[in-house]
Amino acid sequence: MSYAGPELDPPDPRRSPLRRPLAVALAALVPGALLGWLAYEALGGSGDGGPGRVTGAASSSQASPPAGADGDEKPAPAAPSATASAPAGSGSLKGKVVVIDPGHNPTNFRHTAEINRKVDIGTGAKECDTTGTSTNDGYSEAAFTLDVAHRLRTLLQRQGATVRLTQDADRPFGPCIDERARIGNAAHADAVVSIHADGSGTGNRGFHVILPGAVRAGAADTRAIVGPSRELGKLIAADFGRATGTAPSNYVGDGSGLVTREDLGGLNLSTVPKVFVECGNMRDSKDAALLTSGAWRQKAAQGISEGIVSFLRG
Repeated sequence: MSYAGPELDPPDPRRSPLRRPLAVALAALVPGALLGWLAYEALGGSGDGGPGRVTGAASSSQASPPAGADGDEKPAPAAPSATASAPAGSGSLKGKVVVIDPGHNPTNFRHTAEINRKVDIGTGAKECDTTGTSTNDGYSEAAFTLDVAHRLRTLLQRQGATVRLTQDADRPFGPCIDERARIGNAAHADAVVSIHADGSGTGNRGFHVILPGAVRAGAADTRAIVGPSRELGKLIAADFGRATGTAPSNYVGDGSGLVTREDLGGLNLSTVPKVFVECGNMRDSKDAALLTSGAWRQKAAQGISEGIVSFLRG
């Protein structure tokens, strides 16, 4: 960068007769452009913050099993409660209650003793919760699930639904999987969706929706929710694929995008329609590129929302 000192300052150029009108026009335009930019930023811009990192995110050694997520959680000593409850507004879903269950918790890794404690899921005992998985670059599943949950909550609220989250990074760990189920049950939710991302091997790509199997053991009895949960899952799978432009899993579900499991406490202990959505595989670089995109996460939330709306409208 060059600099002209006092003795080298060039002579003042002759002023153009158009200079003053042009300056006035620019002065009028700049505030408008600034206001437009501020409004754009307030609405989230492109929504793509890139692959954000979370301190203490799960390492590759903490990846979840190929078929995915329960991070089934553990019961906290307090009575079941819902986080970020939002009253219903006007809209087609007025009077409907939806519980969103963001898988894992950003600070689970600091509470390994608590999350490793076993809880009863009807068919046996399972860990209260897990840390979840992450991309190779350190973007954690817990950060992903909360981001999608927030976007989904906004979309459903616009439809008039009352929306509750099982956790919003507002507690040190969990809740445990059995408490997550109790939160949906206590809310008498019309639908519960647990959001996850898988931690399978490289080359395994795509989404899948996990449905509850018919379980009747101990405190678990899913017989009444198997049918409606399947309907909810089918609608979400169809709309998720359409909204995101992604294909069903190529490693589970036989290409249908639907998987039935009987080993997840969050499903076994539910008494209301509930499914898990595995949005993609964080351990595959191509899927990870999608999961770390804010614009794609908005599409994922849109697809899940459309499936829920179709289900609740009947």
